Amino acid sequence: MTLHDDAFTTLTDWRPGNPGQRSLREAFLGFLAARPDACMRSCEPGHITASALVLDSTGSEVLLTLHPRVGAWLQLGGHCEETDETLVGAALREASEESGIEGLVIEKTPLHVDVHPITCSLGVPTRHFDVRFVVTAPEGAVTVRSDESLDLRWWPVHALPPDPTGTTGLDAMLAAIP
Repeated sequence: MTLHDDAFTTLTDWRPGNPGQRSLREAFLGFLAARPDACMRSCEPGHITASALVLDSTGSEVLLTLHPRVGAWLQLGGHCEETDETLVGAALREASEESGIEGLVIEKTPLHVDVHPITCSLGVPTRHFDVRFVVTAPEGAVTVRSDESLDLRWWPVHALPPDPTGTTGLDAMLAAIP
């Protein structure tokens, strides 16, 4: 099974409770059906990305990165790579690389999806079709900031950093946690 096939199956099997998320899931499935290269960053009209909402072992704090290109505090995540076989694997890889935390545990069912315009590594305006998963860090996890971040910090889930643009979607992701 290819990453593209896995993305299609993962989203087909996901049953979001929110009508807006169900509608957006259908748009993702349509995009995947139309584009065999939908999971590759070289797909200029847009591409599937994988993100991880990393919670501490108690679920009371969320790990966020200060993204240099966006200039906002975001969940960890990014582009799928040629070596990724699954969306959940891509999200876990990104979370591990960007947090430096070993022993992360990921929920295999998506939490949330979002489409947002961005000028990413392609250097041209595109869209990220972001599939987001919940990840739990082990007790006592120590973070190591990667070169992909300006800062990396734990935030209480009820005291998130300001979102001046209103586009991070952190509140919606946290509200979707069962």
